Amino acid sequence: MPPSGPLRSGPAKMCQSCHVGPVSTYRTATRAGPVGQREGAVGLTTHAPQAAQAVTLPTTLDEAVAVLTATPAAVPVAGGTDLMTSVNSGQLRPAALVGLGRISEIRGWQYQDGHALLGAGLTHARMGRPDFAALIPALAAAARAAGPPQIRNAGTLGGNIASAAPTGDALPVLAALEATLIIAGPSGARREMPVSYLLAGMEMLRAGELIGHVRVPLLHAPQVFLKATGRTGPGRALASVALVLDPARRGVRCAVGAIAPMPLRPLEAEEWVARLIDWDNGRAIVPEALSAFGEYVAAACIPDAAPAEDGSAQQLPPAVLHLRRTVAALARRALGRALS
Repeated sequence: MPPSGPLRSGPAKMCQSCHVGPVSTYRTATRAGPVGQREGAVGLTTHAPQAAQAVTLPTTLDEAVAVLTATPAAVPVAGGTDLMTSVNSGQLRPAALVGLGRISEIRGWQYQDGHALLGAGLTHARMGRPDFAALIPALAAAARAAGPPQIRNAGTLGGNIASAAPTGDALPVLAALEATLIIAGPSGARREMPVSYLLAGMEMLRAGELIGHVRVPLLHAPQVFLKATGRTGPGRALASVALVLDPARRGVRCAVGAIAPMPLRPLEAEEWVARLIDWDNGRAIVPEALSAFGEYVAAACIPDAAPAEDGSAQQLPPAVLHLRRTVAALARRALGRALS
């Protein structure tokens, strides 16, 4: 069964809109440094300095867009967790920086017609607090799992989306919630785009545009985010699963992250398990269906190997089989917790 649903394109979008951390100086020298140095807008090491770079600190979203329009080579920065990794590794040498840390309109959220309008500048630490968790539990859980405190304090929701890292914890949650991006453009223009379109590369940010807000439907139903890492405690996901229930539509939405360049939606598995749930009787489901759902999701996202030329069956490598079992376990547990 082939993977289906919202997908994500590769890393080519970082320079266009890397919403990653506040800048506190007007000019700075960017120097190469260790990959592990990720916080702040400026990375300093003992390496020889490069040419000085201009830093602009707008106070409104439209001012930031105007600067980016006038200076196409400028890179937006809010938290620096992804940007500085690329700078320090030599993958990116921005000619100018546009600091987004002083734009208050993208650092909070508001209610709008049954949706939450989230500012792209919301940090993981802020989204992990109890008041936000009561609003969008799965996104709060992903924010708390995003890494150590220094990363959660700096990294932002918009940066997670714009950097498009396969292991971005917020991405499968946004895919499962079917979130929509509000894009700010030149001359005060605003346009909307499903987050899945941007993550799949179906639609790209244009010159001078920024992700301003993310609109998420408030389902008022159980939501779960789980991830597996290669170590105890915060770490990069080997696989992650976001699962949300939609009682109004009697639906289940599931997205699998980290195993592909984009979150995967096993749509057929969602529709199949939704028909097995007794929505009128406490959302009951037979225990066997939980295991079957996990296997269904894993097979959809990590299909069997194609047959050999002689028609004989091919076995998946042991590492891939382990990843497939991990996805199955995460999906099974996520659905069980959502229905409990």
